[in-house]
Amino acid sequence: MARGRPYNVAIATAQKWATKLHASLFRATDGRIGSRMVGSPVLLLVTTGRKSGKGRTTPLLYLEDGDRYVIVASNGGAPKHPVWWLNLRANPEATVELGARKPRVRATEARGEEKRRLWKRLVQMYGPYESYQRKTDREIPVVVLDPIQQANLKPET
Repeated sequence: MARGRPYNVAIATAQKWATKLHASLFRATDGRIGSRMVGSPVLLLVTTGRKSGKGRTTPLLYLEDGDRYVIVASNGGAPKHPVWWLNLRANPEATVELGARKPRVRATEARGEEKRRLWKRLVQMYGPYESYQRKTDREIPVVVLDPIQQANLKPET
């Protein structure tokens, strides 16, 4: 039996517009507006749509782990994974927007001891993640975004 929050059309539509507004304000102000939510830092994740091939932007809470960014595919405890996570599984390269900085990243799913360590920190940052996991039958992924180092290539002469 699927558990989790009800996912009706009205809620989905409201979330879509709230996401667009948040991303617009974040970009227009280089993150001065929208870079924190519920006391936690926010980044914009830009994935490539697995079906459309278009850029898809999602504001997400994150924590830093060294030079990496860690996000949670909780979808509020819904029975299905968030679309952004499905997009990353199809194409793990993405961009994160942190104010005016826009590094390219590669996503991997944390597992084992790394996941347990990160999950503890994530729940300290945002306690509701724990209740989201209790609401759903699926294992909520913890996603690590590693910066992709851009090689300084010189043109051959």
